[in-house]
Amino acid sequence: MESEDNVLNELLHEIAGLINEYPKAIERRAAAIQATGKDPELVQKLVKAADTMRDSGNLYLTWAKHYAAMAEGNTDASSDEDETEDFDV
Repeated sequence: MESEDNVLNELLHEIAGLINEYPKAIERRAAAIQATGKDPELVQKLVKAADTMRDSGNLYLTWAKHYAAMAEGNTDASSDEDETEDFDV
């Protein structure tokens, strides 16, 4: 069972990293488009999309951490506290 706990934690770490990088990639793309002077409306949409993805990523990571803790038998996993600060997203 410890092996499965490790898998969950490894996946959680991997997901956190990807969710952290995704909005940054969208922002870089928006900056590249802005630098060309093309489609300012698209730039604004991409910047908003990055913020949305960052916020929703925090939500999904909070739930993923919650379920990983439950799977480990952690009874504190039912806590209502906000855990989004645990992830640098």
